[in-house]
Amino acid sequence: MNDAIYIAATGMQMQQLNVDTIAGNLANVNTPNYRRSQVNFQELMARGIADATGADASQRAASVSRSNGVGLVSISRPLAAGELRKTDNPLDVAIRGDGFIEVEAPDGGVAYLRGGTLKVGKDGLLGTDAGMPLRPHVQVGQDAKDITIRADGAVLVRQSGQDQAYEVGRIELATFADAGGLDALGGNLYRATARSGEAIYARPGEETTASLAQGFLEASNVKLVDEMVNLMVAQRAYEINVKVIQASDDMLAMSNNLRR
Repeated sequence: MNDAIYIAATGMQMQQLNVDTIAGNLANVNTPNYRRSQVNFQELMARGIADATGADASQRAASVSRSNGVGLVSISRPLAAGELRKTDNPLDVAIRGDGFIEVEAPDGGVAYLRGGTLKVGKDGLLGTDAGMPLRPHVQVGQDAKDITIRADGAVLVRQSGQDQAYEVGRIELATFADAGGLDALGGNLYRATARSGEAIYARPGEETTASLAQGFLEASNVKLVDEMVNLMVAQRAYEINVKVIQASDDMLAMSNNLRR
């Protein structure tokens, strides 16, 4: 009977985590470039009793089929793209297709993002709104009048007092063998891992089918209706586990009363 309580308790813990994760998705439904989080569970198998008793193979097979509850495998972020929304801000940039823009992380390392709002830093470098320069560096200059980001990644600038724009750099895209293995750092930033593999760089529209879209932001890939349904399912699963614990507790109480 205690096994039933323990198994139900693990179910409650995992469903609570599921509810919290879904709530985070719902809170970020309007956050540009946000990728929904998804909790992945697996069944926990009890240690085979047969190993300790020396039973034969058929008994061992039966013993390991017992469930010991559920446990967390991972919290993944499906990288399905969100729709592109026009903003008309020349420093907003989105990626059409697969790929990431490389930036210098605050810790001195390298991070990747799926577009966003850019700005010109004090050093004249084009970077994120959080002040992280793009890699490779794109020197725009403080007195830039107009900034154009072409679909192929070329950045053109027209300085004050000039009639024509000229190219000052290019934005390259990084792709990965397994983008789902990237480590999410928060704030639309990702870092490469052993699972994702090293970045493969390419010029938009030339060495890759992906391209850049100036004046657009990528919307969150959270689907409101799907998340609401997932939330209801998780809440019901939590309630069922609560009822299992209550029923097990009632049966234990009845068992104790029979002994008196």
